[in-house]
Order: sequence, then structure tokens, then C-alpha cells
Amino acid sequence: MLFAISVHEFAHGLVAYRLGDPTPKYQGRLTLDPRAHIDPLGMLMLVIFRFGWAKPVMIDPRYFKRPKQGMILVSVAGPLANFLSAYIFLLAIGIFPTLFSPRVGIVLYQFLLLNLHLNLGLAAFNLIPIPPLDGSKILGGLLPPRYGLKFEQLQGYGPLLLMLLLLTGIISRILSPMIAFLRFLLFSLPHF
Repeated sequence: MLFAISVHEFAHGLVAYRLGDPTPKYQGRLTLDPRAHIDPLGMLMLVIFRFGWAKPVMIDPRYFKRPKQGMILVSVAGPLANFLSAYIFLLAIGIFPTLFSPRVGIVLYQFLLLNLHLNLGLAAFNLIPIPPLDGSKILGGLLPPRYGLKFEQLQGYGPLLLMLLLLTGIISRILSPMIAFLRFLLFSLPHF
């Protein structure tokens, strides 16, 4: 999970930096080192409740030539990085386990498969259009201005709604079709 979170946050920072925002670089977030991305409380929650969070990468869209489009690109970057990581793990599953003894190969296969699923799950979860998740920023950027402003006003309720969905288990009904769709896309790509 540390790898998936680090890739996700690094991608946000890298895209923002490439679009002209130096903030992620100044904060030391242009790294895959998990220590730069871990939120201690979020990590504790992840260990105890299997739901946690990382430190969000601070972004200043005023540095972007087109702030609205820039925020969409930055928001898409995290889930896309997780999807691409899942693809790399899928490719590795086709290559590496066969290079080792059956016992080591099975353990390696399970490790790679777990990482594939964690990255797909994190990508799908972050695409949910509820603040503060990336999906809300993508949707907010795509909405016409007057609806975008109304949607922004709901941001304060997002974490509460998200917790309610998690506590009631409804989140799994939302995530299952999203993960299935991402898995379909993943296995549609060329692989061994």
C-alpha cells in the first residue's frame, strides 16, 4: 500500500510541477519515498481500519497557464499512475514468477497480484466524485462554471459523506463496478 500511495501522490506533484507549480518540489513531494507522503494518523487508520490517507500534495493552480485544466490534469495523474502501476504488475506477473522455483514463483505471483489489485483499488477509490477525492476535482473542473460553483459548496460535506459510505458498506457497491471496469481496461491492454 505504501508503494501505491507514494506513486499516487508523486504523480500529483510531478504533473503540478511540470505545469509550472514549484510547490510540490519545495515540499519535497517529488519522490517515491513513502516517508514524504505518509500522514501518521492516516497510516494508523489504514493499519487499524483498513482505510487511511496520505498527506495531500499542496498545489497552487495560480501557477498554471490554465488553472481549471491544470487541476483536472493534476487530479487525473494520481489514479492514472496507479492504473499504470497495475499494468506494470500485470506484465511482471507474466514474466517473473516463471523465472524462479515453484515455491518462490507462487509467493512472487501473489505479491505481484496483490500490488496489482491494491493499485486498481486505489485508482477506483480516488475516482469517486466525492470531496476530497480526485474524482470530485475532475468532475468540478468539467462542470459548467455555475454548476461547478454549486458543487464546490458541497466540499465541506464530502468527508462526512465518505465516512458514512464507508461505515455503511455502501462504498463497496460503488467501488465494485468501478474496479471491474478498470480491470476490464487493464486486461484489454497487451500483456503476456
